[in-house]
Amino acid sequence: MENCLFCKIAAKQIPSSIVYEDEDLLAFKDINPAAPVHLLVIPKQHLATLSDCNASHAPLLGKMLALAPRLAEEAGCAVSYDADGEPGGGYKTLINSGPDGGQEVYHLHLHVVGGPRPWRGMR
Repeated sequence: MENCLFCKIAAKQIPSSIVYEDEDLLAFKDINPAAPVHLLVIPKQHLATLSDCNASHAPLLGKMLALAPRLAEEAGCAVSYDADGEPGGGYKTLINSGPDGGQEVYHLHLHVVGGPRPWRGMR
């Protein structure tokens, strides 16, 4: 899309703090983070919303979601377990879809949000 911010980031026309890239996906730091760790995972292919996806997009969506734990671990907010098996750490994944879903940029993107919990109430 000609005027899509995330398409321009994927095409390297707009700089970003890239943390991961392959032939299908780009992940970068959010410029207005809601938490100590706030990354965005986008497909390089323009898809406006999750509602624009169908069964043919399942491999791409699965790849996006499977990348989240790796990025969280690299950013220091992966789920960990203490000696008693109690969980600690963690992160949130979120896809906003449409205006009532809180979507601001109309290019499908997955938020990976984590770190210490002052952001805990984020919805």
